Amino acid sequence: MTLLGILFLVVALLVSVGIHELGHLVPAKRFGVKVSQYFIGFGPTLWSRRVNGTEYGIKLLPLGGFVRIAGMLPPGRPDRRTENRRGRLTLAEEARLDSAEEIAPGEEERAFWRLNPARKLVVMFGGPFTNLVLALVCLLVVLCGIGTPKPSSTVGTVSSCLDGTTTCRTPAPAAAAGMRPGDVIQRWGTRDVKDWKGIVSAIAASGTTPTQVRVLRDGKATTLTVTAVLAERKATDKGGSSVVRRPYVGISPAYERQRRAPTAVVGALGAQAKATAQALVRLPAGLWETGRSLITDEKRPANGIVGIVGVAGIAGDITSADSAAYDGLSRFGDLLLLAGSLNMTLFVFNLIPLLPLDGGHLAGATYEALRRRLARRRGRPDPGPVDTARLTPLSYGVAVAFIAMTALLVVADFVNPVSLF
Repeated sequence: MTLLGILFLVVALLVSVGIHELGHLVPAKRFGVKVSQYFIGFGPTLWSRRVNGTEYGIKLLPLGGFVRIAGMLPPGRPDRRTENRRGRLTLAEEARLDSAEEIAPGEEERAFWRLNPARKLVVMFGGPFTNLVLALVCLLVVLCGIGTPKPSSTVGTVSSCLDGTTTCRTPAPAAAAGMRPGDVIQRWGTRDVKDWKGIVSAIAASGTTPTQVRVLRDGKATTLTVTAVLAERKATDKGGSSVVRRPYVGISPAYERQRRAPTAVVGALGAQAKATAQALVRLPAGLWETGRSLITDEKRPANGIVGIVGVAGIAGDITSADSAAYDGLSRFGDLLLLAGSLNMTLFVFNLIPLLPLDGGHLAGATYEALRRRLARRRGRPDPGPVDTARLTPLSYGVAVAFIAMTALLVVADFVNPVSLF
């Protein structure tokens, strides 16, 4: 069953990346830009076919995908510096020449850099936008179609003992009162209750005094007398975990699937985007903690950052969890939520305004549009496209940092994995 979850994650990743690259390819070809390749995977080519000047194919390693758009970089100004102090071509000039090689004679107008800023924005935002749509679809299916588990007023389990064991001298209060799984709690003390939140609040308000509890059992109303006891329980707040003494009766709720209105999906999508952005802001600190856990062997927190291997492990945990109450539909819903979270991460991460990410190209196109507008207002000549090739050294630095981050997370996910259960 673990393998099934991992397989789902791999397929979800390939579909997400494949559609992301289509988000770049379709508008680029629509605007007449030359797109030479569209591939799923990396490494040796397993299959390919050329259609309308674009080679579509599948490669051996299912670790992502790419689309090759010709002429991403402009040729640069005539007075640019092309050599470094050693007499070798600068990294920027090498990048310009590589970009120019993709354009054959007579195809100069099909270069990406010749697009106006608005069309550049459409092409480069097309990829992340598809991931946002996929995240929305996943949430829509889960929240409005499958539904999410919600604790109900029906008793799911009744603990036999205070300490959670099955044999003891003193039974838990609910068991001692005769409460059974399947009882529907209608009233606790002086409060009518309709959901689990109301039950928890009523138990806390009743304290440890004997309390009349009305339940519906087999269609008939029954009154029980429950006397809660104070028990130590862990509580978590912004300050961390602590142990508190609370009234305890020894019951847990049965869960029922609840579907949400489509309008709730928008709010859930916004909350997911906000949480993802906050996680990216905490990324440096999270990487430091992950690296430290490899040295100190500390257990990684369940809400810490994970790499693609860790996400695959979580998918495996979902499909292999040993719980009769955790049915197939619930597992599928959680897998879809995981896929939606993956797409939201791709959306937010790709908007970081650094090359070679899509956000870097979006920033360049935005700057180009502002610079051209300012030149028109001042009556000056069109300054032309932004020479993003000058940022090639920065692009290499970002790529190296990304590779290092990926390597760290892969090692951590294998050596000290995060587990949900």
